[in-house]
Amino acid sequence: MDDEVAAHLADNMRQLREAHGLTQQQVAKRAGIPRPTWANLESGGANPTLSVLLKVARALSVSLEELLGPPRPSAKFYRADQLFVRKRGAVMVRRLLPEGLAGLDIERMELSPGARMTGVPHTAGTREYLTCERGKVELTESGERWLLEPGDVVVFRGDQKHGYHNPGRAPAVAYSVVALAPAAR
Repeated sequence: MDDEVAAHLADNMRQLREAHGLTQQQVAKRAGIPRPTWANLESGGANPTLSVLLKVARALSVSLEELLGPPRPSAKFYRADQLFVRKRGAVMVRRLLPEGLAGLDIERMELSPGARMTGVPHTAGTREYLTCERGKVELTESGERWLLEPGDVVVFRGDQKHGYHNPGRAPAVAYSVVALAPAAR
């Protein structure tokens, strides 16, 4: 095995094992290999067979590519100007997840006094969670109205017509978490 690939394997195994909160003994048992073999792999001093690599990948719930590739950094910093922001009328909407997560969207909305924004209905079965951080936010959904104040949360069907309004004289801030239902096939 190439020295660079062996180093990637060792670093990835250690990082993934620690992320799972497991000892070498625990993860070796899960993989069905002896603990000394695991320790040798983590030290970068082994030349494993494909069978052993597959057992290690399964035990750590990763692909072979992820196991053998360059280690991923454990954190990535995003500056505010790197996050997607859009303006819809008097409402500023900032996406809070810089990397897409399948089925989940989280946004921060800044509503100027009197601002209104129509929400876009999502796929059938979608749930939406709206919480007010500052000011007052009025949510309308399917003919219902809720007035949220700081700390209040409304859970509603995100697949229905809905809209947001700041009825106050001060700016309002709200967070929207959308748990998208899978699209029908």
